[in-house]
Amino acid sequence: MSVFFVLVGISILVAGGFLTAFLISVKSGQYDDDYTPSVRILFDDTEPSDSSSTTTKTLTKIKS
Repeated sequence: MSVFFVLVGISILVAGGFLTAFLISVKSGQYDDDYTPSVRILFDDTEPSDSSSTTTKTLTKIKS
């Protein structure tokens, strides 16, 4: 039973270490993303509703 208490204590110390490392990295700005907001405008948010009919119309024009 004493081994259980030792393992619980060690796991709490390890979890606290990971939490401390995470908080330090957040405060130092490691997770700040300066690049994505500047290029987000370049990406399309919506897909064309019916791309197959557009492809068919284009192929029909090319064959004519």
